[in-house]
Amino acid sequence: MNKPRPRQQCPSIRVASRTVAQLKVMSPMTDPVVVVSVTDFGAKGDGRTDSSQAFVMAWTSVCSSEVPATMYVPRKRFLVSSPVVFQGPCNGTKIEVKIDGSIVAPDGVESLGSSDSWIMFSHVEGLVINGGAFDGLGSSLWGCKSSQQSCPEGPTTLTIFGSNNVVIRRVTSINAKLYHIVVHSCENVTLEGVRIYAPKESPNTDGIHVQHSVNVRILNTGIRTGDDCVSIGPGTRNLWIQRVACGPGHGISIGSLGKGLEEDGVENVTVKNVVFSGTQNGLRIKSWGRPSNGYVKGVVFKQVVMNDVENPILIDQNYCPRNEGCPNQNSGIKISGVTYTDIKGTSASQVAMKFDCSDTSPCMGIGLQDIELTYQKQPAKSFCKNVRGMALGVVNPPSCL
Repeated sequence: MNKPRPRQQCPSIRVASRTVAQLKVMSPMTDPVVVVSVTDFGAKGDGRTDSSQAFVMAWTSVCSSEVPATMYVPRKRFLVSSPVVFQGPCNGTKIEVKIDGSIVAPDGVESLGSSDSWIMFSHVEGLVINGGAFDGLGSSLWGCKSSQQSCPEGPTTLTIFGSNNVVIRRVTSINAKLYHIVVHSCENVTLEGVRIYAPKESPNTDGIHVQHSVNVRILNTGIRTGDDCVSIGPGTRNLWIQRVACGPGHGISIGSLGKGLEEDGVENVTVKNVVFSGTQNGLRIKSWGRPSNGYVKGVVFKQVVMNDVENPILIDQNYCPRNEGCPNQNSGIKISGVTYTDIKGTSASQVAMKFDCSDTSPCMGIGLQDIELTYQKQPAKSFCKNVRGMALGVVNPPSCL
């Protein structure tokens, strides 16, 4: 499924500006810390009263602070019924959003209009989002899409845009209308201990999408959703994914890439200590079957367990949904230097390894080592087209490289 690029701006949103508001200075014996509760500005926490403006005002306070500041969301259920941007840059470079409660989206197909993000942090330096839950209440929109009616695409639950040195820790995202978390145009972002939940049938509910970002780490995370657990878009460099459990979902996907002729590449991606359970795909690289100057290089997949995965190892350079705009063309995405090491488990289809590469841009430098994938009581198979590489150690199904 083609991944729509998250846009850089959201229409019809409330943007928190940087003006001084009510502050509380805590811990006088240590470094001063400003703590602002959203309830100080009228947030009710009853799950029914709109707290959008209270959240904007609380952010304005912490963003204007010259010393480290915390925006606090107490252990209640807060309705935020309008798309909100928490806008930087801020006066300080140490801002924490401490969430003990839940932030809830409005229900309904048209509830957030045409906005592509519900909660966005934009151009913030040194942000920590700590704890709490975001409930996207996406089921009404999913139902609309499944009935093939005219529906809005829906917003991402949490977007981090144009920001550096960000930590998202122990956050739970439930039932996003579209993507759960997007990291776009950022540098030095760590997501750790994140939990993401949506039904297997929920459309386009990618867990974490990374695009045009450098030095992103996804650690100790569990993702159960209806689309990719992690999707990796153009312009991603130095991405590290470790200790992630995925399933249900569509696996970890680089791409789809090559939708446009001019596109940034993806490089230096490591996926390690990951478990896939009942997913459509495991480790996938996907590009449109059309000309492009993009590339994928320097990818390491290692120490991965597959439990009944439909396509455990897959490179598909002939992606062409609905045969629109790409039939009888060849992918220009250059894929090179991709290694698979210590991949074990069970395949739900007989072709457990598939390398379907481009006629004009063959996959180069593909490496296989210590692969053990089985299929029911029949031998598993591998498929190769326009791919060059090498296999070492025990490789099952037998390599076709």
